[in-house]
Amino acid sequence: MSIQLAIAVTQLVSRRRPTLVSLVGIALGVAFFLAVSSLMRGSEQDFIKRLIDNSPHITVSDEYRNPEKQPARQQWPEGAVEIRRVKPLTEVRGIRGHIQKLAFIESLPGLRAAPVLVGSVVLTFAGRIEGVTLNGVVPDKARGVSTLEEKLIQGSLDALAANPNGIIIGDGLAKKFGLEMGSVVNASSPGGEVRTLKVVGIFRTGNANYDESQTFVLLKRAQGLLDRANRVNRFILQLDDPYAAREVAAVIEQQGGYKAVSWQEAAEDIMSVLLVRNLIMYSVVSAILVVASFGIYNTISTIVMEKIHDIAILKSMGFHARDIRHIFLAEGLILGILGSLLGVTFGIGLMWLLTQVEIKPPGATDIVHLPIYWGWEQYLLAASFALISAVGAAWLPARKAGRVQPVMILRGMA
Repeated sequence: MSIQLAIAVTQLVSRRRPTLVSLVGIALGVAFFLAVSSLMRGSEQDFIKRLIDNSPHITVSDEYRNPEKQPARQQWPEGAVEIRRVKPLTEVRGIRGHIQKLAFIESLPGLRAAPVLVGSVVLTFAGRIEGVTLNGVVPDKARGVSTLEEKLIQGSLDALAANPNGIIIGDGLAKKFGLEMGSVVNASSPGGEVRTLKVVGIFRTGNANYDESQTFVLLKRAQGLLDRANRVNRFILQLDDPYAAREVAAVIEQQGGYKAVSWQEAAEDIMSVLLVRNLIMYSVVSAILVVASFGIYNTISTIVMEKIHDIAILKSMGFHARDIRHIFLAEGLILGILGSLLGVTFGIGLMWLLTQVEIKPPGATDIVHLPIYWGWEQYLLAASFALISAVGAAWLPARKAGRVQPVMILRGMA
């Protein structure tokens, strides 16, 4: 151990109370930093995981991102055009040439795709009426692109494939209507088509709104009920690498013309909110560490004032200004290291306590534990910031100590 380090330790031990206060300040700052950081990153990763696991990575719809201009607008782009006695063509909406477009998408490596027809119907059962979203799917393809089969608590996709008039409903809708496996409901479309459907499956995702509003039937049954023969209005895709969704969506949209939305694009607003939240919270917990470092500044400043004569004696014995600075910087470093170690220990305890907290998110039906991130980099970040703050707080007193003039001090003692 060098002489400077020995002197630094001796001075800190001689002032136990201020040293302890500084250590506690740094430790609490690191602990709160870890608790907040782990909760923020854990909730963000949990949100992204749920988004990736439960939603399509890419959704291709029967819409255009940049719709083609009308002929009159193309002919007179700068003029005011009035058109009379012209009826717009009535066209059944859907993705044109969906078989060829689906074949192109499936030819791309690292993905799975499924055609879907989505529409609205009204379900009627025992005098109760409820508007729901009807999803027409192909069971074999749906397995590869959705978690529907995993969420089924009763029934199966095979049962849906075997029953042309089968329907899979959510647990929330089943409870609201009093439905169970084998129950029969009437489905009415906006066009007046009515079909009698038998419940062959019940799923539960934990999202109350989804479980009450989404239903699934065979694609052919949906096409007949919604009067859209041989039409689909969506392709849903799952990728082996979800984070490549934005690039793959751009390729599909460029080739097919229809709007392709990646999960990143769909969640941009929420991700922006999460980013702002993270910036605010990191600023707050960093400010806590900065405030805690003022305790180190006060402690070392007081030691410099009290030991100014000892500093003068050390300089007269041959210590350079650099050596004196090193003594007080070592004190800041010691406080930073010990405070970081204590803080990491307290922080792990706080993080464990947070994992025991049970919450029920808005719109959810299940109670879950707070998601906590345990990655090593957050410990390194917290400890590094604490060390930088501690050494930075020690720098000014150390610099002042290094400038002490022994002649003036010793002359004043005479």
